[in-house]
Amino acid sequence: MVKLSAELIEQAAQYTNPVRDRELDLRGYKIPVLENLGATLDQFDTIDFSDNEIRKLDGFPLLKRLKTLLMNNNRICRVGENLEQALPSMRELILTSNNIQELVSYHTSHYLLRNPVTNKKHYRLYVINKIPQIHVLDFQKVKLKVSACHRSETKSCSFIEKRCHYQVQRVVVYNTGQVV
Repeated sequence: MVKLSAELIEQAAQYTNPVRDRELDLRGYKIPVLENLGATLDQFDTIDFSDNEIRKLDGFPLLKRLKTLLMNNNRICRVGENLEQALPSMRELILTSNNIQELVSYHTSHYLLRNPVTNKKHYRLYVINKIPQIHVLDFQKVKLKVSACHRSETKSCSFIEKRCHYQVQRVVVYNTGQVV
C-alpha cells in the first residue's frame, strides 16, 4: 500500500481529459486513506482514485475547482459528512463497485452500481425523492414522469411504485415546466 503524499501527487499523471478538464490520475496505487490533498493546489477538475483501497470518503481540504471524483473499485463503506463544504463545485461522484450500505445524501450525479445499497427495495425512487434535481442515477437518465411524481406538491406519492405510477398518470406538465 502506498501513502498518498505530496510527492506521489506531484509525480502522478496529470493531463487534460477528453471533456477538457484537468485530471489527476491516482488510479491503482492501492492508496488506503485520502490525505495530503492540499498538495494538489486546487488545480484539477477531476481526480481519479479508481482501483485503490480507500474505505472512507473524507479528508478533503477545500477544493473549489474539483467537479468530478472517480472512486470506483475501492472499499468505500462511508462518505464523510462535510463533503459538500469541502467540494462545493462537485457535480459527479462515481462510487461504482464499492461497499456502500446506506444511501448518500449528496446533490450530484450518483453512480452507485454494484454496491449493496442498490439492492434495497425502491432504492432508485428513494434517491430521486431525496435529490429531486438529480438528472442521472447509475448511468440512467431520471425520467421526467418519475421525478415529477416526487416533486409534486401533494406529497401523496409514496415510495411504492404502483402508487407512484398511478399518481404520475394524473400529472400534467405544461411548457413552462411547472408540474400541476
